[in-house]
Amino acid sequence: MTFTIESARSIFPDTQVANVIPATVESFNQLSGEDQLALLWFVYTEMGVTITPAAVGAANMIFAEKTLTQIQQMPAQEQTQVMCDLVNHTDTPICRTYSSFGTNVKLGFWYQLSEWMKQGIVAPIPEGYQLSAKAANVLQAIRQLEPGQQLTVLQDIVVNMGYTSSVDTQKIKEPAVPPQQVAPRTQINIEGINNETVLSYMENMNAFDFQKAVALFAEDGALQPPFQEPIVGQESILAYMHEECYGLKLIPEQGISEPTEGGFTLIKVTGKVQTPWAGDSVSINLAWRFLLNPQGKIFFVAIDVLASPQELLNMGFVK
Repeated sequence: MTFTIESARSIFPDTQVANVIPATVESFNQLSGEDQLALLWFVYTEMGVTITPAAVGAANMIFAEKTLTQIQQMPAQEQTQVMCDLVNHTDTPICRTYSSFGTNVKLGFWYQLSEWMKQGIVAPIPEGYQLSAKAANVLQAIRQLEPGQQLTVLQDIVVNMGYTSSVDTQKIKEPAVPPQQVAPRTQINIEGINNETVLSYMENMNAFDFQKAVALFAEDGALQPPFQEPIVGQESILAYMHEECYGLKLIPEQGISEPTEGGFTLIKVTGKVQTPWAGDSVSINLAWRFLLNPQGKIFFVAIDVLASPQELLNMGFVK
């Protein structure tokens, strides 16, 4: 059997992925612009999602400072219009600029707006505002998610706001260089796994040494982030890691390994990840599904947000 990226995506098919996350995001996207904006306010200010102020500094908010200052200096009615434009995907200069931000900057952007709304610096949701029945149902669905899943929903919501033309908006790249001080390397131990490639991947990711992490991939290898299409090729994977992975703390716990056809190896690891947005207070339950080629390089790895903590105990694959 010759594996392709498409066929590799089906490894470990019994993995219980949190399908409720894309379903909740889609329910949000079907709301009116007014409901989306109001619901976003409630999520940021009234939910159990813990977002630490320190995370704003970790998000390289310098890229958004000019836009945030511009909004801060507007009259209240114009501030409200800008926020409506963002959720309505209106073609404006601010919406185009917003679309060029990375995920962490977008999270920080809305966090700052929500803080200013609470302080009265930016026009708040009117006192006593009542969500529509549909929006209230979506809010209730978000409330019932685990904290890590709530954070993932919030991330997916803000990522797609703003305006992108048919020609891809040029992304504002976050610094594609290692931190000035390399994060301390901590040896990773995963119950059931002694594969050096997988262990090195986890250790390099936690040290933010993305260059060495990408060197573990085959030249035509792929990484599939949660609820996204695979990112193929070392250069593209490295760009993704620099933009999205600074500040993440991977906590792999246990795994299984099985040889398969053509000298390839299947490895599944379950554990958690902590993000700078919630510090140590919220963890997201994850599975990493690896397919290693005969040379021990990563041909494919999928990262899945799990449906429940039970998946951490249920590997779904008989050794």
